Amino acid sequence: MSTAVDTEIAEKVETLNEMILDGSALEAFEKFYHEDVVMQEGAEEPFEGKALNRKREEDFFSSITELRDVELKAVAVGDGVSMVEWHFDYVHKDWGHQKYDQVAVQRWQDGQIIHERFYKA
Repeated sequence: MSTAVDTEIAEKVETLNEMILDGSALEAFEKFYHEDVVMQEGAEEPFEGKALNRKREEDFFSSITELRDVELKAVAVGDGVSMVEWHFDYVHKDWGHQKYDQVAVQRWQDGQIIHERFYKA
């Protein structure tokens, strides 16, 4: 049974994903991420705060030299959490060719993402 909160999150996740697919990931970050957001890659140390994570996102996207493929594979929404499975294929100026699947687990607070953790496959 879906709640109003789950429906609100589902709608926001849909818009967020559409913005990412349209090449507006940085704009989506501004719109959907909380000022106190914590972002984490797998078991690595987390990065805290929107300003720090904005800089990391800007650095990442500005380092992509060729975007080959981005595919939204699956979305799940629960009680204050969303999970999005992506497929990425790109060339990064420092890391070279990258091709992987990734799941982003997003925890929501006050209508924005307060915590996001990425798991690569």
